[in-house]
Amino acid sequence: MEIKKAYGYVIRMKEGAPQVLVFQHINLEAGIQIPKGTVNANETPLEGVIREMKEETGLTEFVVDRMVAEDFWENDDGVIHHRYFYKILVEDAPDEWDYQPTGGGTEEGLTFHFFWINDQQEVELVRGHGDYLDYIF
Repeated sequence: MEIKKAYGYVIRMKEGAPQVLVFQHINLEAGIQIPKGTVNANETPLEGVIREMKEETGLTEFVVDRMVAEDFWENDDGVIHHRYFYKILVEDAPDEWDYQPTGGGTEEGLTFHFFWINDQQEVELVRGHGDYLDYIF
C-alpha cells in the first residue's frame, strides 16, 4: 500500500539568512517536525501541501516556491509513503506561536508550538523530516 504525503519546508528570511519553520506537540512527545500531511485522493501533491500548511500552521499568506524532492519512505507499519517536499516562502510570521490544527482526525484536540530554526544542526527532526534540509540551508 502507498500513501501520498506532502511536506512543507516553510522558509522566512531573517537578517539575510533562511530560517525553517518547525513545531512540536504541546503535552505530547512526538519529536520536532515540519508541517506535513496526507494528500487526499482528489488532490495533487501541490494542492495537498497548500491545504496542509493552512490546516497545521494557521498561516494563509505564503507562496509555494517549488518541489525540492520526491521519494519513497517505508513507515514503521510497512506502509510506503510517497513523499513530496516543497519549499514554501512566507514573509510575515511571528517568531513563535501555538496553533490547534483544523484538519481533524488524529490531530483533533492537539496544540502545536511553532518556532524557527537557523540551520539543520540546531534540532533533530523526526522520521526523515530533515532529509532535504540541505536543499534549503
